[in-house]
Formats: sequence, C-alpha cells, structure tokens
Amino acid sequence: MLHWGDAQGNSARKGLGKTVRFLSLAIALAVAGCASQEKVDEYAFGDTPAELMFNQGLALRAEGKLKDAEKKFSELDRVYPYSEYARKALINIAYLNFTMSKYPEAIAAADRFVTLYPGNEDAAYALFLIGESYYRQIPDVGRDQRSTQRALKAFDEVVQRFPDSEYANQARQRIRVAHDQLAGKEMEVGRYYLQRRQYLASINRFKVVVLNYQTTRHVEEALFRLVESYYALGVVKEAQTAAAVLGHNFPESQWYRDAYSLLQKGGYEPNENESSWISRAFGDIKLL
Repeated sequence: MLHWGDAQGNSARKGLGKTVRFLSLAIALAVAGCASQEKVDEYAFGDTPAELMFNQGLALRAEGKLKDAEKKFSELDRVYPYSEYARKALINIAYLNFTMSKYPEAIAAADRFVTLYPGNEDAAYALFLIGESYYRQIPDVGRDQRSTQRALKAFDEVVQRFPDSEYANQARQRIRVAHDQLAGKEMEVGRYYLQRRQYLASINRFKVVVLNYQTTRHVEEALFRLVESYYALGVVKEAQTAAAVLGHNFPESQWYRDAYSLLQKGGYEPNENESSWISRAFGDIKLL
C-alpha cells in the first residue's frame, strides 16, 4: 500500500524532474539563440570593413568591371545598411546601373537614395539620374508618353530643389525637349481627330499645346489647326482670333499664310477678339 507521504514524495520528485527538464530545455534554447544571434551579428557587421569594401567597389569600377563593382556596392549596402559607406555605395549603384543601361534598377536605387538622404549634396545627382533614366526611354510621339512625363517630373524637381546645382542647366534643357515631345503627342492626336472631322476633340488637343507648350515648335501649327477646326465648326470669331494671334507672334510663318488664305476664301480676315481664351492665353507674351 502506498502511504500519503510516499505519494506526496513521488509527486514532488516527478515535479522536480519536470522542472529540471524545462530548465534544461530553456538553457539549450537560450544557447542556440545566442549562437544564432552571433551569426546574425557577424553577418550584420561583416568580416570585411565597410571602408575596404567601398574601396574594392571603386577599384572594380575604375577597372571597367561594372557588374562586379555594382555587386560589391550592393553587398556593402546589405551588410552595413544606413552607414556612411552604404550611402556612398547607393549612389554608385544608381550610377553603375545607369551606365549599364539598366534603367529600372538605376531609378530604384536613385529613388531610394533621395528618400533616405533628401538633403544630401548628391540628392541633386540622384534626381537627375532618375530623370535621365526615364529620358533615355522616351519613345516616339506615336506611343505612350509616361516615360516623358516621369522624366519631366524628375527634371522639374532638380530645377526647383537644386536651382544652383551643376545639373540644373542640363535639366532645363531636358525639360524643353520633354515639353516638345509632349506637345508633339498632343498634335498627333489632334490631327487624328481633325482628319475625322471630330472638331471639338481636335480643338481640345490643340488647346493643350497653346496653353501648356507655348515655347515649343508646335505652337505655330497648333494655332493654325485651331483656325481650321473653328472655321469648320462655323465659329468664325475664334478662327479669326487664332489667325490674328498666329500672325502677331509669327508673321513670317507659313502657317500664318495658310491661315490667312483659309479665312480669305470665306471673305474673312484675321481679327483678334481680346476676350477669347486664345488671346488671354498669350496675354503680353511675345514669342518672337
């Protein structure tokens, strides 16, 4: 027969055994955790100093081994995140990918740089790289112009945030080209509607050019096409105004001569209505 005292002792011994086993397991897990943490820490800080890795990347870049250099800088960025050398590595990653025509990768790296270091002196260059990467992907005017719009946005930001930087003037030149490209797209669509006698739709497209892209080479034709579209609709006063504004700003233009001839066939001449949106759009701006 098992007495109560013996039962209590056996129960205590069993409880002690469970406690010992639990503590052993906890110690084992703690040791394993420390070992695992040591591996994480060792990986986080790396065996090679950040400065040495950065210099290795520069050496590879100087040797023309761009892929290897990009890999080295990417490794540095991964092993020593948010360090000074990671910052330097990141702008190099953007540059190298751009040089290798890997534009999506260049944009991603440069965009990350601007996000992490918006006030850094290299932020202007990073923004310029974003714009230039999109700029290199601009298609002909017959295709979607999202790359043009994104390039324009990046270049505008360079000029607005860093107007005195060494990249600002080149960004301004790129902006002019991008505007011309976008205006060309509007003209192409406007002509499409005009040929199909969808005059209201064509007017809306030519209006965009007149309002937003007055300094591009397309504005002369846009004004002439407005003369055509309004005249075809029977809105003669607006046609006369478009012709008058065209003649005032481009008196030697063939587009003006064509507009004048078109109105003359109906017995009209260019005559500016100053309350017209066309006249107000130009205001005191003289494009000569």
